[in-house]
Parts: sequence; C-alpha cells; structure tokens
Amino acid sequence: MYLSRYINQNKSEYYRLLQTVRDQQEWEAWVLYILKGIEQTSRQTTRLIQGMRDLMQNYKHKMREELPKIYSQDLLNNLFRHPYTKIEFVMKELQVTRNTAMKYLDELVRIGLLSKHKKWKENYYMNDALYNLLLDVGSENKDVS
Repeated sequence: MYLSRYINQNKSEYYRLLQTVRDQQEWEAWVLYILKGIEQTSRQTTRLIQGMRDLMQNYKHKMREELPKIYSQDLLNNLFRHPYTKIEFVMKELQVTRNTAMKYLDELVRIGLLSKHKKWKENYYMNDALYNLLLDVGSENKDVS
C-alpha cells in the first residue's frame, strides 16, 4: 500500500486536520481522514494486483500461443518486474547470451507485447500495458468488486 500518494493528493486537508489536532486536540476528523486514506489505498492496491494478474495471464497465453519456443515463467516475470526491461536484465535473469536475449525481446516487440525505445546507445523494451496500469492506479473513481 502506498498511503503517501493519498496524503500527497490531499495534502491541504492533511495539514489542516493535523493543525486542528495540535491546536484543539481534536483527533476524530484526522483519524477518519487516515482511515479513508487506508481504504482508498487498499482499493487501489487491490485493483493494481488484480490488473497485474490479469495482464500477466494475457501475456502468458499470447507468449505460449505465438512464441512457444521462447516462453518461460522467468521471461514473463522479467516483463513484470518493472515497466521496462533491457537486454542485460534478460541475460542476467535467464542466463542467456546477448543475442538470445535480444532475439527474445525483439520477438516480444513483434507480437505487440513490448515496444522498443532507443536512448543513446541502449535499447529499452517497454511493457506499455503495465506502465499504463501503474499510471492509472491512482484513479479515484474506480471501484473494486
């Protein structure tokens, strides 16, 4: 859970209520504010976990169908450890050569699971769906079933 996001998004209310605690010893509103933050944060975290699970499942099926020779749980995990990966990360985590890692990543780009970006001399492979999911986690008006 990332309660700091809630506090940062509602900073003026946080400081106002905290000042009321200091000045007037009125804790109830501040405690309710924190409890609301915990509730919202836990809902966001639940949505994020569910979204990541669903996204990983979709990636797994697509990789198994379209790239059965390179599919591995380790490769899938690498794609979800961060919203991007690099050839060096795949080499290290899967214990493969540079050429093999590059082939895997380029194949994942070809089937639309990653996008390739060059920054200076290095290529980065973005998991755009994961990146968008992480960006969207702070949306206030979504509800968890």
